[in-house]
Amino acid sequence: MSQSLDRALTLLGGLARGGKTLDELAEEIGVHKTTVLRLLRTLESHHFVRREGTRHYRLGSALFDLANQALEDRDVRRSSHEALAALNLRTGHTVHLASYEDGEVVYIDKFEGHHAVRMYSRVGKRAPLHCTAVGKVLVAAMPRAKREGIAHAITYVVLTANTITTPEQYLAELDQVAERGYAVDNAEHEDFIHCIAAPVRGAGGEVLAAASMSVPKVLLDYDGLLALAPELLAAAEEASVHSGWTGNGKGQ
Repeated sequence: MSQSLDRALTLLGGLARGGKTLDELAEEIGVHKTTVLRLLRTLESHHFVRREGTRHYRLGSALFDLANQALEDRDVRRSSHEALAALNLRTGHTVHLASYEDGEVVYIDKFEGHHAVRMYSRVGKRAPLHCTAVGKVLVAAMPRAKREGIAHAITYVVLTANTITTPEQYLAELDQVAERGYAVDNAEHEDFIHCIAAPVRGAGGEVLAAASMSVPKVLLDYDGLLALAPELLAAAEEASVHSGWTGNGKGQ
């Protein structure tokens, strides 16, 4: 990668965490302010960066346009949208669609819950595999050798008292997910939220993504969460049908 491109991408990554001054950006990438200013002017001319006043810079509209175009290009997002929007409308709970990318979960769609409690998640945000229901669904669908490789490569960051902490625990959990057809995050990622997830399949029966429903514990206990499984599974199946799945591994 060229040095200028690397620096420009580093600048964008820094601005993704909030607006910054020229001095702050120069310190962050370790170069002189004139170099940073030159990069910022180029990025600004293409609307990847916008200037606020004379000192602060923020991400510009072009970056968001590119992100939306990239997300719209994911066929599973388009094909699942109607079924997941209807699930959100029926239940009032937050619904996500997530895919696997480079050892992490990536949220590719979100339908916000109708209650006051909000989740940290947003479209494009990444999350761990070991403590999210969507992560468990995505890994459980992989061939056993790959599943085991991922399980032993994970850094088991403990986020709550319920977070899985070893490869052995994780693999046992994945076996259960594969057997019952859905996964549960029992307040493993955020201690006030629990979640249930199911696979969205493609024409050949492959798992394209995972759909989930997340509920604050103050609104619904664990048994109440599990009672939502048939509702989620039906929506995931509908999304799968729209993605080409017929239930027998053959496309429409």
